[in-house]
Amino acid sequence: MGRAGNGRKVCALGVAGVLAGTALVGCGDDDGTGDGAGSSSAQGNAQEQGTQAVRSAYDRTAEEDTAKVRLRVQTSAKGVSESANGQGAVDLDDGDSVMTLTVQGQRIEQRVVDEVLYQKMPKGQAPGGKPWIKIDLGKVSAQQGAGDRSMSDPAQSAAYAKAITDKDVTKKGTATIDGVETTRYRVSVDVAKLPGGDALRQQVGPTLPMDVWLDEEGRMRRQQIDMTLKAAPGSTERSSTDASSSPQKVTVRTVMDFTDFGTEVEADAPPAGQVTDMTGKALEQGRKQG
Repeated sequence: MGRAGNGRKVCALGVAGVLAGTALVGCGDDDGTGDGAGSSSAQGNAQEQGTQAVRSAYDRTAEEDTAKVRLRVQTSAKGVSESANGQGAVDLDDGDSVMTLTVQGQRIEQRVVDEVLYQKMPKGQAPGGKPWIKIDLGKVSAQQGAGDRSMSDPAQSAAYAKAITDKDVTKKGTATIDGVETTRYRVSVDVAKLPGGDALRQQVGPTLPMDVWLDEEGRMRRQQIDMTLKAAPGSTERSSTDASSSPQKVTVRTVMDFTDFGTEVEADAPPAGQVTDMTGKALEQGRKQG
């Protein structure tokens, strides 16, 4: 693959990681299926407690202000799998972050500042002869129908959590993450309730499966979301062997671990003269998929 193609792929993975993380925070609910007449009251109480735990997880995590983050993104398409890993720190209040990604053996420096994504590409791979590229996530979200508030807005994400009903969450047991005991919940996210849900539904279907691991204080320790993306109606992205076949599908699993709450985060935008704005390209791609 040529350099430009690699750059676009890396950028897409970075955006996927940023947005998936905040989407996970914003979509919580409860534990338990609630069957069995004899214990319906007890199960109902347990279910309500689980629902409240997941709904309040964002607030309890955000109260820590900052955290270190580890990111893993696994993509699969046409029988080929690729992975990206990252580590850094995030401001849980405003969403700013600094991260180093490793994709196909190459390191990419990434920053999110005021809802703008910056990536420093490997030497010679950035367009325009400048080391950094940027994408305005706010503009991309607005195009997707999210308006001025988007999945990359933590405060708005917390509001989405309150729209989840008890039946959307199941308790899946416990696990130890980085030496911390956690409780795992599986959440079925109603895509229609997310910002830009109508357009997103065309690509990922009606629901998104998500898992969250909460510590004893109710804070997020791990978030995992599994997406199966497909070309939107009208897209030309079809099988190369049959133009009338189903749209190509790409599966994406994004996992984010949170540790070291209260760590220092210094996220500053690169000098303007070192940045090529790729927002227009991202918006153009979004229109083609719409």
